[in-house]
Amino acid sequence: MLNEAESVNCSCDTEINLSAQYSKLDDILAEYKYKEGGLIPVLQIAQGLFGFLPEDVLHHISKAMDKPYSEVAGVVGFYSLFSTQPRGENVIRVCLGTACYVRGGKQVLDSIKKELKIDVGETTDDQMFSLEIARCFGACGLAPAIMINEDVHQRVKPSRIKQILAPYCKTEAEEVEHV
Repeated sequence: MLNEAESVNCSCDTEINLSAQYSKLDDILAEYKYKEGGLIPVLQIAQGLFGFLPEDVLHHISKAMDKPYSEVAGVVGFYSLFSTQPRGENVIRVCLGTACYVRGGKQVLDSIKKELKIDVGETTDDQMFSLEIARCFGACGLAPAIMINEDVHQRVKPSRIKQILAPYCKTEAEEVEHV
């Protein structure tokens, strides 16, 4: 669990002071505490600050907004864009809405799982990719579709997964440049 006084290292080796993050969160909580419907914006901002929504942060929000923890955790569990686990640098969402499913979305998902050696809800060991399921991107006529971050890929074929993922993979040379 995260402790407000602890520091953690990001994959880019930048030290992040959790006290500063909690301080920013407290400012946001003060602004939204009494606003109708304020919980979702607070959760969005908190996820932006921390990269995900750890249990400690959810308890902090619950207490500050005077809401039961079950309500806060329930909202996080309901909306797929919230995550209680650290996400990879690239988030892959596979559409399994009706059109995508019928046109091979499940096979695309299976191909991604095999290529990355992860399951839905997991992140690769190198923290490069996280895999999620979505219900519709509005690209039904060009199904099956996947999103990698904000990029929509349409008419995806399982045999092209490696090619689609390639631009999102860092090479060892690129990683050395960032050090």
